[in-house]
Amino acid sequence: MAKTSPGEFMRQVQAEMRKVVWPTRQETITTGIFVAILMTILAVFFLGVDSLFGAIVRWLLSLA
Repeated sequence: MAKTSPGEFMRQVQAEMRKVVWPTRQETITTGIFVAILMTILAVFFLGVDSLFGAIVRWLLSLA
């Protein structure tokens, strides 16, 4: 593996940073809202699944 000097490494980092496309403020806000909505939907879904399984286990234990 070839060794890279610190100066060459910094030039490569700067070249790669110039290739980065940063999101706009509107894209960031839209993505954040989407993530919050999806997180809420998934939390409600898993709450329902957990409650259902809890009820089934309580019912099974009441039979014993």
